[in-house]
Amino acid sequence: MKYIQTEQSIAIPEKVTVAIKSRVVKVTGPRGTLTKNLKHVDVTFNKIDNTLIKVTVHNGDRKHVATLRTVKSLIDNMITGVTKGYKYKMRYVYAHFPINVNVVENDGKKFIEIRNYLGDKKVRLVPVREGVEIEFSTTQKDEIVLSGNSVEEVSQNAADIQQICKARNKDIRKFLDGIYVSSKGNVVEEL
Repeated sequence: MKYIQTEQSIAIPEKVTVAIKSRVVKVTGPRGTLTKNLKHVDVTFNKIDNTLIKVTVHNGDRKHVATLRTVKSLIDNMITGVTKGYKYKMRYVYAHFPINVNVVENDGKKFIEIRNYLGDKKVRLVPVREGVEIEFSTTQKDEIVLSGNSVEEVSQNAADIQQICKARNKDIRKFLDGIYVSSKGNVVEEL
């Protein structure tokens, strides 16, 4: 069944500007600028005024209409990123061998260096993605904090860290060592 016209509305808060040209969305706010290329998605953007954008699909089937909500969520996440930012906290979990984590720079690129995971001599390196800041918690032992404007970059960096510390060829019910996401939130906390 075809849906003749389906639309979603995106509210734009104060201090945020959204520029859309040829389905390339550029969101600018107090924390910076994020750009997303949506040329592969067949939707129409209508900027009603500076506080509202309507995203429309004409003559779409069920799956095509489902992409509408995805586009809305992507732009909402970009707006949240440039206003509040995203912060992921990760904790090291180990039973016997303490995990050592450092941030090193190699050829102008930053890497997260993980040593002594399950007593391994192997040094694991995870590249730090663009726009992600890494800091070590001063209040909590064995905690690393990832923060940035793009939820995609911050969450993917957290996933890379978690996946490189997987107990391979062992019973995962027994070997629970690793680095896991303990909390997700925003950099700018609301009062």
